[in-house]
Amino acid sequence: MKIATWNVNSIKAHLDAALAWAKEAAPDVICLQELKCEDQAFPTEPFEALGYNCTIHGQKTYNGVGILSKLPAEDVLRGLPGNPDDDQARYVQCTVVDGPKTMTVASIYLPNGNPAPGPKYEYKLAWLERLERHASTMLQAEQAFVLTGDYNVIPTAEDAKKSKDYLQDALYLPETRAAFSSLKSLGLTEAHRNLYPLAQDYTYWDYQAGAWQKNNGIRIDHALLSPQAADRLVDAQIHKHVRGWEKPSDHVPVVFEFT
Repeated sequence: MKIATWNVNSIKAHLDAALAWAKEAAPDVICLQELKCEDQAFPTEPFEALGYNCTIHGQKTYNGVGILSKLPAEDVLRGLPGNPDDDQARYVQCTVVDGPKTMTVASIYLPNGNPAPGPKYEYKLAWLERLERHASTMLQAEQAFVLTGDYNVIPTAEDAKKSKDYLQDALYLPETRAAFSSLKSLGLTEAHRNLYPLAQDYTYWDYQAGAWQKNNGIRIDHALLSPQAADRLVDAQIHKHVRGWEKPSDHVPVVFEFT
C-alpha cells in the first residue's frame, strides 16, 4: 500500500499538477492539505475518474484537508478531538479497508504558529497537545495507523538547509521541537528519518529569494507511524521533481510504501 501526503497550497490553483502527479505516481491513498475550499467546492469528479473516493474536510479560503483513497474508507472523523470550539479544518481521519492490510490514516495540517510568541503560537502548541492525546488513545487500540501531513515542524537542524534562519521561527523554536519529540515518544516512528537517518532532504521551498533554485529548503511534511504500521514500512520517497513543474505548490508530495 502506498500512502502519500501533499500540501497542495490551493487545490483550485494547482489542480492540473495534482491530477498529473496522481496519474504519474498512482498511490493508493493521497492525503492533501491546505485545500482552501469548502467540501462542496472540492473537484471530486476528476479524482473519481482516477479511481479515488474523496473524503474532504474543507474550509473556505483557508486550511482544508482531504483523504483520497482507491480503497473503501470507513469510520471518518473530521476535526481533531479535544476542543469542540475549534472550527479550523486541519484534521481528517478514516480507516482504509484492505483486509489484513487495513490502515487508519489521518491527513494533518498543523498550525504554522507565526508570529511567535503570541496567540497563533499558543494555538499551535495546544493543537500539538491535542494531537498527542488523540494519538495516545489510538495507540491503545493496537492498530496500524499513519498520521501524515504538513506538520509545520522542522524537527532537527538537518531538516533545514539554513537552520540558523529559523531560530526565531515557530516551525523550529525549542518548544515546537520538544512537542514533536514528545509526540514521537509515545511510541511513534517518524517514517522518513527512520529509513534515512542521515539524509538532508527537504519537502518545502519558499517561493521567495530563489529558494528552489538554491535548494534552500526545509523538511516539514512527515508521517508518524504506530508500531503496527512501522513494522510494514518499506520505503519513503520525496517527489522533489514536482517542485520544478510550472506553477507548482511550494511543497512536494511524499510517498510512503507499506507491505
